[in-house]
Amino acid sequence: MPAWLNGRGGRPEGYCHRQLLDAIRYLVAGGISWRAMPADFPDWGRVYAFFRRWREHGLITEFHDRLRGKVREREGREAEPTAGIIDAQSVRAAATVPASSRGYDGGKKVPGRKRHIVTDTLGLLLVVAVTAANIGDRDGAAGLLMRLRRLHRDIPLVWADGGYTGSLVGWCRDKLALTLEIVKRTDDMTGFVVLPRRWVAERTFAWLMNSRRLARDYETLPATSEAVIRWSMVTRMSRRLARPRATGRP
Repeated sequence: MPAWLNGRGGRPEGYCHRQLLDAIRYLVAGGISWRAMPADFPDWGRVYAFFRRWREHGLITEFHDRLRGKVREREGREAEPTAGIIDAQSVRAAATVPASSRGYDGGKKVPGRKRHIVTDTLGLLLVVAVTAANIGDRDGAAGLLMRLRRLHRDIPLVWADGGYTGSLVGWCRDKLALTLEIVKRTDDMTGFVVLPRRWVAERTFAWLMNSRRLARDYETLPATSEAVIRWSMVTRMSRRLARPRATGRP
């Protein structure tokens, strides 16, 4: 929070927070660079400073999580979820991404980074972690599920695809008291098949890819990539909340 709001002096901010929020949402949706911010918005340096402050102090996470609770309640659910779906997506990284935080996903043949997410059953983001693309799904899932267990104590069940089989299932059961249920393809399945539960997280990745800033990873820090993902979901959820409620016939 700015010092002047805490009574510690300092110059009041020169821009309305709504202007700064709109500028960040514009950048995430349009995929522009910070310095290409249109003149209709505040100076790009001010916008970036606001973005960085919200990232470093966890304000974007808090803002995102509050919106998620509002969306769930609007859909007739409890604010806190009781089940989740885990998945990962490899994306190409821009040349500006340092070699220390990028890798090569041999399975997907993608050089860059990997996004590990857990969503609720509506496809809303619960936790996210961005790693180098060479980090396996199971390796990335361990820390992600530990954070999920700490933040969402009411979740006893998480669905996953076949990439999470093996010792991770027993580790979740013994260390986290969490059931990791694998949803597998059967031998008689050919071609593309929509599998139960798994499609929810895959749809969330499709939502994220609608934000052009997320079409590939442009961010120097993985933490910045995670913040941009949350900003993308903030835009989607705020639009969902602004949508008029469907009314039945009288």
